[in-house]
Amino acid sequence: MRHRNRRIALLVAALLTAAVAAFAPTLVSNADDFTAQAVSHKSPFNCNKTFYANNWIGTPAHNPAKSIDWQTYGSDAINGENVRATAAGTAYFYNEGNTSYGRWVKVVHSDGTSTRYAHLATQVKAPGSSMSVSQGTIIGTVGSTGGSNAPHLHYEQRNASGTVVSPVVEGVSVPQGTKKAITSSNGCSGGGNPYTPGEVCGSGYSQINQHALGTVGAIFLMYNASNGYNCVVTLKYTSVGTASAVSSTLQVEGGTVTKDSGNFSYYAGPVKKSAPNTCVKWGGSVGSTTWTSGWSHCG
Repeated sequence: MRHRNRRIALLVAALLTAAVAAFAPTLVSNADDFTAQAVSHKSPFNCNKTFYANNWIGTPAHNPAKSIDWQTYGSDAINGENVRATAAGTAYFYNEGNTSYGRWVKVVHSDGTSTRYAHLATQVKAPGSSMSVSQGTIIGTVGSTGGSNAPHLHYEQRNASGTVVSPVVEGVSVPQGTKKAITSSNGCSGGGNPYTPGEVCGSGYSQINQHALGTVGAIFLMYNASNGYNCVVTLKYTSVGTASAVSSTLQVEGGTVTKDSGNFSYYAGPVKKSAPNTCVKWGGSVGSTTWTSGWSHCG
């Protein structure tokens, strides 16, 4: 009887092992999805902007599956909106012309996962370039390049193996077959400053660099390719809405420093100077925290 019980126990153990092996691929797949979302992602738009995240299923099928199309919500049209990195990493810039993604950016994150942003109208760096980005760094603007039928932002989250996974943005899961209105907290660092450097500098300016002043603010260097002007803005992330010391500075090589400083509620600037093919120094301060670049952006 003892031997018979032992044979039964061995048989049960073998069946359990087979069952676990049969389910192992599913467990690995779920683990990949979880790992891909270990990096926290914000919406790829300016602070407090709301757009639809549409993970649609239809004919023809969305390619690749599980990717999002960000679309207009209400009266706020998405065309031309700033596109921000949803998490920190290294951004790579591409242009496939009138096919596929068109102008697009891939950001590779610290854990090997990545995000893709496609059909862009503009990019802050030339195709073939790369740059380090923080969460919230502007990388381009929404458009309809490549194989797009209307302005929108095609967005993907991929795991470390390169597989597209169901995205989680602003803590909201957007599985296939769902369409959700999501409000961005990207670029709302510290105090929720309602202004963006693009709004302060005006139409035609794109971000080419930024420098964080710890947690109290950030300095942004913008450029207008159509007229060769640089623009510097310092945004406050502390005491937002209350007048306090803040400044922005810009110097073109061979010229003098231009400075905007005072007690302001939201930002200092814009400080603008013509500097085509000329090096500049740019900087600023919030309270006692200050920074100035070396000569840079000479092209």
